[in-house]
Amino acid sequence: MNIGEAAKRSGVSAKMIRYYESIGLIDAARRTQAQYRLYEADDVHTLRFVRRSRNLGFSLEETRALLALWRDKSRASADVKQLAMTHVRDLEAKAAELQAMADTLRHLAEHCQGNARPDCPILADLAAAPIQAQPSC
Repeated sequence: MNIGEAAKRSGVSAKMIRYYESIGLIDAARRTQAQYRLYEADDVHTLRFVRRSRNLGFSLEETRALLALWRDKSRASADVKQLAMTHVRDLEAKAAELQAMADTLRHLAEHCQGNARPDCPILADLAAAPIQAQPSC
């Protein structure tokens, strides 16, 4: 099948398929004499794996590691679980950070009169936030 059909069957855009090939995440497709990419059912299965991994928030490098584990039939499931649980902890930390941001903004918005006056605790808080040091070049 061509790249369009592989994209349709896998749910991964043709652009992303080309990108994943260019960074070596997936193997480059076979080519016709006219240099059109050709994909097999196994390629689509791999693309679906990548799509699901990315949809769960795994990074490209984590997805690369998961692909290697998936292909390694002698792998220990403990290795897969460790990678997954590390990702769960990262997701939970991000969720907590997002919740803290929402709570702060909600608190500020609740204390904003929302009227025609210029006083605004939201803007005052943003203006008062300390500047974090940036690494020097």
